[in-house]
Amino acid sequence: MTPTTEFTPLTQIDIDQRVYDLYDEYCHGRIDRREYLKRASALAALGIPALAMASSLLPQYAKAQTISFTDTRIKANYVTYPSPGGNGETMKGYLVQPAGNGPFPAVLVMHENRGLNPYIEDVARRAAVAGFLALAPDGLAPLGGYPGNDDDGRAMQAKLDQAKLRTDMLNGAKWLKAHKLSSGKLGVTGFCWGGGTSNFLATEMGADLQASVPYYGAAADTANVKNIKAALLIHYAENDQRINEMWPAYEVALKAANVRHEAHFYPGTQHGFHNNSTPRFNEAAAKLSWDRTIEFFKKHLG
Repeated sequence: MTPTTEFTPLTQIDIDQRVYDLYDEYCHGRIDRREYLKRASALAALGIPALAMASSLLPQYAKAQTISFTDTRIKANYVTYPSPGGNGETMKGYLVQPAGNGPFPAVLVMHENRGLNPYIEDVARRAAVAGFLALAPDGLAPLGGYPGNDDDGRAMQAKLDQAKLRTDMLNGAKWLKAHKLSSGKLGVTGFCWGGGTSNFLATEMGADLQASVPYYGAAADTANVKNIKAALLIHYAENDQRINEMWPAYEVALKAANVRHEAHFYPGTQHGFHNNSTPRFNEAAAKLSWDRTIEFFKKHLG
């Protein structure tokens, strides 16, 4: 009998850095899917199975669920809230509360540059399991919401007025802080675009925000750092030049403004290392960073 060959998914260490760099271009909207796969195919001439590598990096959201939406430790539902000055009159979000009557410290969870996908919803559930009232807004709500795939979601988010999109997140933070189940203590976290927006909200909310935890996000405008009153926990990937080159100036501004902050660079990681739906995921770094995040929120939100 001929033995059966079992397919083994590619892991982070199997993937060439040049393919990661291409994926970074693609996932940030600088090239489209066709160009991404075309350039990956061209690397095959160098003896690199780049097309298979490139395909493996596309999200597989069935793998991203760590907390079921039916988990008895939480209660989740979709909500709408007013968003004056945003891209629409109202916004939609995914609200997850821990079991019990509250009040609970609150955490806003902000998506990447493609809307509220299943990975971000799972992160909100993870926060709720840890004891926080979590809201994950869908910035694409004014266009009908996350479309079910990242390619269309990325294109939709790029069409939105970006300043108004940040206002939509700000309105979500304010709505969550005032929620009847909220203790009034508020933290924010986000990934990629959401990480940059976590930094932005820290400058906008002043003393109304107690803690901000950006993951590999663009630094805040250094001129506005003086407005930050929240404590910051900043997570960076080691291999993420575009984001990391912003850190030195940001660090100088944070120190000059006496902002409480700590930054961690995770060795051997790529931008997106927390996202467990692609091989960019680094399990050890994702766990360590999330443990630090929860500990940080518990310290500053109570």
